[in-house]
Amino acid sequence: MGVSDLESLGMHWMDDADITTTLATQSVGVLGLNADGGPCLRPLSYWFDEEHDALYFTYLVEDDSEKVNQSENATSAQFLVYNVETTFNWRSVLVTGTIEAVPEADRAELNERLDIDWQPDLFERASTSKRTALYRLDIQDKTGIKQLELPPDLREASTESRME
Repeated sequence: MGVSDLESLGMHWMDDADITTTLATQSVGVLGLNADGGPCLRPLSYWFDEEHDALYFTYLVEDDSEKVNQSENATSAQFLVYNVETTFNWRSVLVTGTIEAVPEADRAELNERLDIDWQPDLFERASTSKRTALYRLDIQDKTGIKQLELPPDLREASTESRME
């Protein structure tokens, strides 16, 4: 069963406006990069730049960071943002694009605009004593799916039971 087959069960494709709203109102997701032996997946907080259709991530930079190494060598990257409120109320957005470090010269201007709503406390404390790098994912493709109501067969069953 493919994603298209799920439409009859209550799943809907998101339009660009809904995808943009989801990216703008969420603050965490999972970054996927190609790596030897399988994908390199990392949960990250992010900031969505709607004007430039880009996502920004702050990395804590260690001497031999796999995330930094994979980002530097990536020809493409994917980022998954999802929100699950209930079994029948969820949304998921997948963006694909290129990722690269933001040059130090551009960071000051961007840091004034960045509004990362949520980061783990540990990350915030560590970023004051460790070196950080800013990465930008330029979005080239984005898709989204959602379900915001009971599936049709459950809606019908619920309506029938209320009529009895």
